[in-house]
Amino acid sequence: MAGVNYVTKETLEHMRDELTQLKTSGRAEIARAIADAREKGDLKENAEYDAAKEAQGYHEAKIAQLETAIANARVIDAKDLDMSKVSILSRVKLTNMGTKKVVEYQLVSETEADLKSGKISITSPIGKGLLGKKVGEVAEITVPNGILKFKVENISA
Repeated sequence: MAGVNYVTKETLEHMRDELTQLKTSGRAEIARAIADAREKGDLKENAEYDAAKEAQGYHEAKIAQLETAIANARVIDAKDLDMSKVSILSRVKLTNMGTKKVVEYQLVSETEADLKSGKISITSPIGKGLLGKKVGEVAEITVPNGILKFKVENISA
């Protein structure tokens, strides 16, 4: 994750809590698994030891990723944003011009994106296409299976 990572205060706290858990109990569990595997004999042919060491590598990579994300985090508050146009943390009500289906999304950072809860990343094709649009404007967005047209119906915090 390079560059600035815009997040809400809640997300930053969640990231910090996860990092603390990974550095404390997570590392202790990995160390215990490595020690248990080491006790089982020859390390050259010990698949359990190899798996534990590989898990340690993934664990440390996750810690490094979270540390970078936290270091680059900038907390933003929806009340401080200009709601005359689509920006990060905007809730946007859209009409798909092709299907006439109405959808609502909140634009968030990559770390907060969760399509099931209606949160899309500002770095996704739809997120990028909506940034800066005002109510009544139509965004033409290129996606893998063609071009989607969304009309911005409403923008809120």
